[in-house]
Amino acid sequence: MPNKRLSMRKLREVLRLHHEGHLSARAIGRCLALSPASVLNYLERVSQAALSWPLPEEMDDEQLERLLFPPEPKVDVRPEPDWEQVYHELKRHKHLTLRLLWQEYREAHPDGYRYSWFCEHFRLWCRSLHVVMRQPHRAGEKLFVDYTGQTVPVVDASTGEIRQAEVFVAVLGASNYTYAEATWTQGLPDWIGSHTRAFTFFGGVPELLVPDNLKSGVLKAHRYEPEANPTYTEMAVHYDVAIIPARVRKPRDKAKVENAVLVVERWILARLRNHTHFTLGELNQRIAALVEDLNNEPFQKLSGSRRSFFESLDRPALRPLPTRPYDLAIWKKVTVHIDYHVSVEGHYYSVPYQFVGQPIDIRLTELTVECFLRGKRVASHARRMKRGGYTTCTEHMPEAHRHYAEWTPQRLVDWARQSGEATAEVVATIMRTRAHPQQGFRSCLGIMRLGKTYGTDRLEAAARRALLIGSPSFKSIASILEQGLDSKPIAGSEEDRETPIHHTNIRGPRYYN
Repeated sequence: MPNKRLSMRKLREVLRLHHEGHLSARAIGRCLALSPASVLNYLERVSQAALSWPLPEEMDDEQLERLLFPPEPKVDVRPEPDWEQVYHELKRHKHLTLRLLWQEYREAHPDGYRYSWFCEHFRLWCRSLHVVMRQPHRAGEKLFVDYTGQTVPVVDASTGEIRQAEVFVAVLGASNYTYAEATWTQGLPDWIGSHTRAFTFFGGVPELLVPDNLKSGVLKAHRYEPEANPTYTEMAVHYDVAIIPARVRKPRDKAKVENAVLVVERWILARLRNHTHFTLGELNQRIAALVEDLNNEPFQKLSGSRRSFFESLDRPALRPLPTRPYDLAIWKKVTVHIDYHVSVEGHYYSVPYQFVGQPIDIRLTELTVECFLRGKRVASHARRMKRGGYTTCTEHMPEAHRHYAEWTPQRLVDWARQSGEATAEVVATIMRTRAHPQQGFRSCLGIMRLGKTYGTDRLEAAARRALLIGSPSFKSIASILEQGLDSKPIAGSEEDRETPIHHTNIRGPRYYN
């Protein structure tokens, strides 16, 4: 469309040429690059407006345009939908569609807009919102979790040492209702603990958890089949929630929590920058108060707040909490040794001897150690903290060793005798001093490997030295060999006695009689 002021200037020129130049419409059109029909249209509008030439000096272009081109009255004014209500309805109901909402709109307003206009203008309205508000998150569907990149210093009042605390953030997709807390680490115990406290804060459980790909949550990131941490998976089963990790290098998958992290850093952590915190509990008290203020703060582009949205959208849709919170359990994969024991944090626990050599899963809690083979529990023990100790169930021991019959105490002693009597005596001593002889297999097999590494002669010398110093054990023999002490005499032994020296300047023992 040509510039309006330019059009008005042309109109004034049309009037001048018509009244002063007495030119025809065709001639005026050739002068001003207008069609004769446009010239006649201008002259007709001037006549209908009862304007004479010259025009009044006080009349500007805008007044002239309003007189000659008045806006046409709207004959058909159709009601526009309440887009905010449409937005909330889509969040509230999981299977609701825009077509159904449009049909309801047309039932209330038969002369309303068509479906294509309805969809186009709803999308235009959504673009006016903040970027994270565009995604159609369903009520009670997703909880996004992550850590802020910024840490908070905590000062030890007694030593002055400064320790940095991590900040965990969880946000519900539909309402943006936010939870935050400080923990010492991003490790698995703190990660799981933060989830259980977040569920308690929300008073319910969502359908899905959307974490980032940190190791505490995801063992192996994958676009299609990410592998979640076993403990994290067990916690999800306890709360009946599914885990869908965000895809690697796909920030839009977790845009909701990225924005929540930014809000927490600006709203909470920025306010704490001039505060000194002496305990983690003190820090979390201040964070909790600021989280309360954040959730009550009104939205800028929507009516209501995070709390009001939560009460109307997410809270009714959340699943109820289980009767008891999840107890943290650490999962590990180990292999059953030939002595049908597994090592868990330095302590040895027995499993049925039939599983020797097989990989099994260990579920470790504060009080128990459970052993699973292909999902079936095969052993359970009370947890022991003594490193190097053994916990053995009699029912796990074989009645007849069958395939492992050659690994008997006597067979081990006979083998050791091939290196020498000292080695045999060390093995026999190890087997005698264990509550169950099978518990000595591990140490004896270790001694066998030392013989292959250092040779039988050195092993025998090391065993002899271990017996003389009263320490017949695998660790002692290994230390002797590593330090080369097997070739050195022991102080006080016959090997250490040297031939006496005779000299006139040496008085000898008789001098002191």
